[in-house]
Amino acid sequence: MSSAEIDDYVETKLDPKYRELVAALRALMAEEAPEATEGLTYGSPAWRGKKMLAVISQSKTHLTFAFERGAEMTDAHGLLEGVGKKTRHVKIKIVDGINEAALRDYIGQAVRLDAS
Repeated sequence: MSSAEIDDYVETKLDPKYRELVAALRALMAEEAPEATEGLTYGSPAWRGKKMLAVISQSKTHLTFAFERGAEMTDAHGLLEGVGKKTRHVKIKIVDGINEAALRDYIGQAVRLDAS
């Protein structure tokens, strides 16, 4: 589900170097979590099922794609970072840096955790 709120964020607040990357992440979320609601949370693009699934935040050097219940996920790909009790994230710098199979797995896990 596409959101005009996110479209506006991409056009007005997102560093242009990340536009293609955010478009790719939005497409993955639309495919793997079609029931999720897309919108802004604390000023960042986010997806919600029953609870928060994932959030994108930008820094000067990369995007962070964070999973709210990432600490509960299996990390067969070794890409999840973070040490808190809940959230884990993947840092992505360029579109070619996306490990699509890994992100599909993580998104699927987030959806299944949200449904339980």
